[in-house]
Amino acid sequence: MSNVWEILYLVASSFLFFAYLIILFHIVIDLFRDPVLGGGRKALWLVGLLFLPFLTALLYVLIRGNGMGTRQRSALERARSDTEAYIRDLARTAPADQIAAAKALLDAGTINQSEFDKLKEKALA
Repeated sequence: MSNVWEILYLVASSFLFFAYLIILFHIVIDLFRDPVLGGGRKALWLVGLLFLPFLTALLYVLIRGNGMGTRQRSALERARSDTEAYIRDLARTAPADQIAAAKALLDAGTINQSEFDKLKEKALA
C-alpha cells in the first residue's frame, strides 16, 4: 500500500512543481514585457524570485496580477498588427512594376491591348 501512496505523492508533487514553473515563466515574461516598470524594480522582483520564489511569486500575482492579462493581450495585438503590416508590405507591388510586367506580357504576345489596358487601370487604381 505504501507504493501507491508514494506514486500518488510523486504525481501530485510533480504537478505542483510544473505548475509553479509555468507561473514562474509567466512572471518573468511579464516582467520583461512591461515597459512601465523600471529596471531596478525588475531586478528586485528577479532577486526575490531567486531567494524567496514561492512568496515572491504569490506577491507578484497578488500585486501585479491584474495587469498581466492586459500586457499579454497588448503584446499579442502588437505582434499581430506587425505581422499584418509585414505581409501587406510584401504583397504590395508598385504600380510601375505592375505596368512593366503587363507591358512585358503585351510585348510577348501573351495578352492583347485591351487586357493590357485593364491591367494598367487596375494598377493605377
